[in-house]
Amino acid sequence: MELDIIAHPGNLKASQEHAQQVEAAGFGSVWWTDSGRSAFLASTASALGTSKLQIGTGIAVAFPRSPMVTAGIAWELAASTEGRFVLGLGSQVKAHVERRYSTEFAPPGPRLKEYVEATKAIFRAFAGEEKLKYEGEYYNFSLLPSMWSPGPIEYDAPPIYISAVRPYMSRLVGECCDGIHVHPFHSPEYVKEVQRTAIEDGLARSGRAIEEITFAVPVMTAVGDSDEEISKTREHARTMIAFYGSTPGYEAMFDHHGYTGMGAELNALQKRGDIPGMQSLITDEVMSHYAVESSWNDLGSKLVERYRDLAPNVRVISYTAADHWSDPAMREKWSQVTKTMRDSG
Repeated sequence: MELDIIAHPGNLKASQEHAQQVEAAGFGSVWWTDSGRSAFLASTASALGTSKLQIGTGIAVAFPRSPMVTAGIAWELAASTEGRFVLGLGSQVKAHVERRYSTEFAPPGPRLKEYVEATKAIFRAFAGEEKLKYEGEYYNFSLLPSMWSPGPIEYDAPPIYISAVRPYMSRLVGECCDGIHVHPFHSPEYVKEVQRTAIEDGLARSGRAIEEITFAVPVMTAVGDSDEEISKTREHARTMIAFYGSTPGYEAMFDHHGYTGMGAELNALQKRGDIPGMQSLITDEVMSHYAVESSWNDLGSKLVERYRDLAPNVRVISYTAADHWSDPAMREKWSQVTKTMRDSG
């Protein structure tokens, strides 16, 4: 099992240097987020500075970009990386899509389904496999003159993963996608018992098998070799769980473990700005479901044990390794974790 890393784009030179260091540290993939800067530009910088590292968007916000624009960028990245690029897409939340991007959002599930289908149809048209013709309720494509097509490449079309939390989006993974970006706020039990079940339902509809889906799983960790170090990282994880758990729609993650009503309580505290109150709800027992606590020496083996049986194809992603990446000593510690996981078989 390999360990991947979530990364936040800086300027293009910094993103390229980060990817080079990630590759040197033995990580399998770098997943760039769409945040204040573009995940696609960071992926391009990474492509020009690495030779083995898988590069992906984790995730790129779908709706503000036409599927044609997204497909063209992904196609070029696939060619430039010699097949190392993975297109990760997500719907984001309504407020950001409508108020930050001024783009239509609802209904996000059916809209994202068409987005993926249209992107794959465009890929086939780029490759010369069929004439472009996609007709949907939200997207329609029927024009691709040869001078406006990038044309075939020597590599397969980029796999498409989507972010999913609840059953509808998870089922969509099985219907038309190649992988799922699990939310960093998750428990292995929820993913296996709720999301994998929904994915398998989608796979039955598409006539495919679970082996055709990759589970990309960002993990929150509390790691250290001293009480002080592990306490600091534990509190950071506690805060992240409280923040994500306050999001409307994510209550099922708590409900699955019997913490009914905790999501609504966190949301109420968040609206009042009561951060300490939010943190106090996330006891160590609650946190054990959603984060991995470990010494540095044991972290790799704990991650393998926790996620080995989640699905046939799992990519574990560190959600926090990039936080202190400028420290060479921290990079070396993460490098040892990647080695332990690679050697796990």
